[in-house]
Amino acid sequence: MTETTSPAPFLERLFVPPPERRLRAGWRLLLHGGMAFFLVTCCSVPLILLPGALSGGPISMQLMLASAVAGAIGITGATLIARRFFDRRTFRSLGFDTDRHTLPDLLVGFLIPAAQMALVYAIEWALGWTRWEGWAWETSPASTIAGALLLSLVVFILVGYQEELLSRGYHLQNLIDGSGLRWALVISSTIFALLHLFNPGAGPAAVVGLVFAGIFLAFGWLRTGRLWLSIGLHIGWNFFEGTVFGFQVSGLDLFKLMRHTVTGPAWATGGSFGPEAGAVMVPAYALGVGLILAYTWYRRLQPVAGYAPPSPTLKTAS
Repeated sequence: MTETTSPAPFLERLFVPPPERRLRAGWRLLLHGGMAFFLVTCCSVPLILLPGALSGGPISMQLMLASAVAGAIGITGATLIARRFFDRRTFRSLGFDTDRHTLPDLLVGFLIPAAQMALVYAIEWALGWTRWEGWAWETSPASTIAGALLLSLVVFILVGYQEELLSRGYHLQNLIDGSGLRWALVISSTIFALLHLFNPGAGPAAVVGLVFAGIFLAFGWLRTGRLWLSIGLHIGWNFFEGTVFGFQVSGLDLFKLMRHTVTGPAWATGGSFGPEAGAVMVPAYALGVGLILAYTWYRRLQPVAGYAPPSPTLKTAS
């Protein structure tokens, strides 16, 4: 008689790779995604009690704040559980170590998009692709503007944190384990883009544009091995794009300091979705990459899996 092979070893290899005693990256991502969806949904249920939540009209900043709080709680909770029980790693190891670079990373990351969005606006103004309408303080009192600025900043801090934790934190870093850096960048950025598919004005151009936005945001993590720079970039991107320079933020029309109407071709300007869906962002990405390189060039960079940041070459006098 021949002995039958037990299916147990096969099933074990299917879920747990032999070299390490933890779930494979794909299973970790699926379980984390399910938990994040469940927790965010549970945290979002109270939102239906907010005035105007079910009206179907424009999204208010108050509703955005409540949604951002629910998302931050749900994604953080799911990631804490997944890191402890599935990944067998610490939450901090996703890129939340702190040192003397933490605050500069956040601040410089926040300011780099200011230069990028200024370039976008300058290009559209020079080419006649935008029609100026005025400043917010010409029609609103200072107290209203100050409150709107603060509320916008708080919302975008929460959004920047949770989306970077999810996309450049959990998704990208687990995908590197399963597929290597190049594919991980493409896949995680594609997921990031598809998560915005139900935003107003979203379409194929917006998805493609957001894939490149995801890769750009990941560059901050690649250069530092930590998430602080990417979080700062994400917060600054939304704040300067929408609140300061008055563009749409992924299809959302929110409070604006600068009021103007984009009239240029959608393929170039991004149309109703915002600049990230248009070709006008190409020079802005080049500027952003250059500024990130300049900021991080002479630092002792933290290595990340599958990527070794170049060290500066110091020339000595002969």
